[in-house]
Amino acid sequence: MAGGPLTGLLGGSFNPAHGGHRRISLFAIDALGLDDVWWLVSPGNPLKPRKDIGPLAARVRSARAQARRAPIRVTAIEREFGTRFTVDTLRALKRRYPKRRFLWLMGSDNLAQFHRWKDWRAIARTMPIAVIARPGYDAEAFASPAMAWLRRYRLPAAGLKNRMEWSAPALIVLRFDPDPRSATRLRQSDPDWAKRFSGPAPRDAVTHSLISDSSGPAAT
Repeated sequence: MAGGPLTGLLGGSFNPAHGGHRRISLFAIDALGLDDVWWLVSPGNPLKPRKDIGPLAARVRSARAQARRAPIRVTAIEREFGTRFTVDTLRALKRRYPKRRFLWLMGSDNLAQFHRWKDWRAIARTMPIAVIARPGYDAEAFASPAMAWLRRYRLPAAGLKNRMEWSAPALIVLRFDPDPRSATRLRQSDPDWAKRFSGPAPRDAVTHSLISDSSGPAAT
């Protein structure tokens, strides 16, 4: 099927971003034939205590540092949309960029709790989903209520990489050597990590607007 650019969307707190985010993104680009990946840096996450979330601008700067010299664009577009939930963010992205085809990327840790997200079936119907293995979460993820529903829509990665199939619902499971790095461990080893990413307001790589340190709506 012919169409516009193929973009993977990786959402999260990026609190902070780390090499595991980059490795997952580059792997997905290669496995699925994506043109690029957008990192959606969430203003917040209602499933995590707000006190544990670093300033938005610092998280964006940490993501920009990890995305350097890669086909990865760092954006805080959820704050501009004013969307609180992922389902609304994805619909807004499709409306704003109708010529671009999107795919939602998530780790198996998120698949394990996907059924707790607002309108998770609507998310699956909005765009294809690729699940990437995360150490320690696979068993829970593949026994989850969301996986029980999504399993019937499972497709091989080759169909998307060859651009022959691009519809939703669709589930692609990507397996590669698990990456043990995590933002939680980084915060534990360096509680003041955000201070290293202070400075002028960074510019959003998608909307080109400046991103301040203010917090905003959260998304799941």
